[in-house]
This record gives sequence, structure tokens and C-alpha cells, in this order.
Amino acid sequence: MSTRKRISLWVMAVLYAFAGFNHLVNPAFYLAIIPPELPNPEWLNLGSGLAEIVLGVFLLEPRTRAFAAFGIIALLIAVFPANLYAASHDLGTDNALVQGVRLAFQAVLIAWAWWHTRPEQRNTGDGPRS
Repeated sequence: MSTRKRISLWVMAVLYAFAGFNHLVNPAFYLAIIPPELPNPEWLNLGSGLAEIVLGVFLLEPRTRAFAAFGIIALLIAVFPANLYAASHDLGTDNALVQGVRLAFQAVLIAWAWWHTRPEQRNTGDGPRS
């Protein structure tokens, strides 16, 4: 694995584990952005936080890396309604630009996770042949 991809992997793993831990120590922030139509917001917060921790750790194990990256993609898609709800109800920030960037950043996070589902291309050192 390239140094760049290894650093990216560790940064991603730490960020998700930290974010998951934050769900447990700062639940009020996350509970406030869960749409009221969803049942059991406390359990949803707990489940998503624990999932982030587990998936972050699983990223570091080669045998579970692709599973974890796909799990992160699924989690990002699953929590998108909460981010959309927060943006449409001015929760978390009063700046519409910040809210829009936050929503768009979901696509960047999904692409980042997707990159870690792909095996690294090995460079054989052979250049183009004439």
C-alpha cells in the first residue's frame, strides 16, 4: 500500500472512531438533528456512533477493510436525512453556505471511503511499450 493511501486510511479510521465516540459523549448535538419522524432517536444515535467506531477500527484490518469502507458508505447514506433535516431547519449553524457545503461534503466522504474499497494498483515499473 502506498504511503499516501496508508495515511489516508489512518486519518479516516481515526476520524470515524472519534466521531463515533463523540456520539456517546455529546449525544445532545446528534439528537437535535435526527428528524422527529424517526423512532427512538437515542438508539439511532447510539447505533450510528457505535457503527462509526467499529467501522473505523475495521478499516485498519486488511481482511475487513472493504467491508468497513462499504459500511461507512452505507452509514453516510443513512445519516444523510439527518444532515438534510439539520440544513433545512437551521440546526447546528446559522450559515446557509456552511450547511450546503456540509451536505455536499457527504459526496466527498463517500468517494473517500470508496477509494478504500479498491485494491491498490501495483506499479510494475514497466513503462509504456513501443
